[in-house]
Amino acid sequence: MPGHATRSLWMAHRARVLACLIPLLVVLAGCAPARHYEAALVLQDFASGAAASRLKQTTPLPLRQTLSYTVAGRTHSADLYLPGPLDGCVAASPAQPGGASGCPRAALVAVPGAVPLGKDDPRLVAFATTLARAGFAVLAPDIRGFRQLRIRPSDAREIADAFAWLVSRPALTPEGRAGMFAFSYSVGPALLAALEPDIRAQVRFVVGVGGYHDLPRAMRFFTTGWFEHGGQWQRITPDDTGRMVLVYSSLDYLADGADRAVFDRMVAQRMRDPHADLAPLAAELSSEAHAVYALAVNADPARFAELFARLPQAMREDIRQLDLARHDLGPLQARLILVHGRNDNLIPYPESLALAAAVPAGQARVFLIQRVLGHVDLSVSSLLTWRFWREDLPDLWRLWRVIDLLLAEREAGA
Repeated sequence: MPGHATRSLWMAHRARVLACLIPLLVVLAGCAPARHYEAALVLQDFASGAAASRLKQTTPLPLRQTLSYTVAGRTHSADLYLPGPLDGCVAASPAQPGGASGCPRAALVAVPGAVPLGKDDPRLVAFATTLARAGFAVLAPDIRGFRQLRIRPSDAREIADAFAWLVSRPALTPEGRAGMFAFSYSVGPALLAALEPDIRAQVRFVVGVGGYHDLPRAMRFFTTGWFEHGGQWQRITPDDTGRMVLVYSSLDYLADGADRAVFDRMVAQRMRDPHADLAPLAAELSSEAHAVYALAVNADPARFAELFARLPQAMREDIRQLDLARHDLGPLQARLILVHGRNDNLIPYPESLALAAAVPAGQARVFLIQRVLGHVDLSVSSLLTWRFWREDLPDLWRLWRVIDLLLAEREAGA
C-alpha cells in the first residue's frame, strides 16, 4: 500500500540520518566508548522501526514468547523478549555488548500506556525487540484495563507482580539488575508499583517517557489544553486520547449500562467528524455519565475543579489513589530517568519536572526533548535541513544520553 511504502521510506531515512551521527556521538562522548557506541546503535534502531540498522545486522533476532505466571495466587500473562536461548545462561552471565552471549545482562518490565493493543502495540513490540538486542530480558505484561482504555489502581499491583516474577528468575536478572520502563499514563502505576514493599528494594531504575505527577492536573490539560509552568499559562491543542480514556474509564463506575453504547456512538461520530455536535447524544446519558461528558468536553481550565467534583465518588477516589502527588515518594529507591517532549499534547512536560522534584535530590534526571519527541513517537527532519542541525541534533544527543544511562544499568555495581 502507498501509506506503508511511504512509512518504510521515512523509517529508512531516519536510520540513515542516525547512522551518519554514530561516529560523531562516540567521539563527543569520551569515556566508555564501547557502551557509547552501542547506545548510538540502539538509538538508530529505535528510529529505524522495521528498516535495516547496524544493530539488526550485528545481533540475532530476539526470541519472543507469550507466557503465564502466578504471583501470590494472581495469574497474569505477558510477552518475554530474550537476546537468545537461555540454555547455559547462569545468574552471572558474561558482559558482552549487545547481548552477544545470548544471555540477558539485565532485565526490565516494559509497560505501555493505555492503548487498545496493549503489549501487542507495534511500537512496544519494536521497542522491546531493540532492548532485547541490547542484552535485556524484557517482560511486557498484558495489563487488562489498558486494552479497554481504562485506568484503575490495580494496574500498579499488576506491574509489581510482573516485576516480582521477573526478579525471581536469576538467569534473567544477573546480580539482581532489573528495573522498569513505562510510557505515558503507565509511569504513574509503575512508580506506585516500585513503592510496593515486596519489590521496592529490588527496583534499581525506572525510565518514564511522557509521564505525570499530579493526575488531576494532567486531566485538566488533556481536556482543556491549558497548563501552567513558572507562573505562566500556556496552551497546546490536546490529543483526544486523554478524553477517550476518561470516558471509557468511567464505565466501571456508571450504573446505567446504556451509557456505554452512547459513549461508543459519540467516539465514532467524533472520529468521522472532529467538529460533530454531540449534544443530542449527551441528552441520552444518565446524570452520572453526563458529569463525565461535561468534564471531557470542557475547554475552560477555571471550571475543571468544579466539574471534576461532579464525577462519581468511586471514580474520584480511584483517581486520587493513582495521583502521585498524593503519595510520599521519599521511600522510592529506584533511580529515575524521565523523558518528556516539550510539545507533548497528551501530558504536559512540567509533569516530569514536578515528578523529579518530588523524589529525593539527585535521584531523578530529566531530559526535555525540544522537537523530535511528541508524546511517545519520534520525528526526525532531513539531514540536509537547517532544522535538523539547529533543533533535531541537540535532541538526538539528549536521547542518546538517556539510552547510554539505561545501558549503564546492565553493568555490575550499577
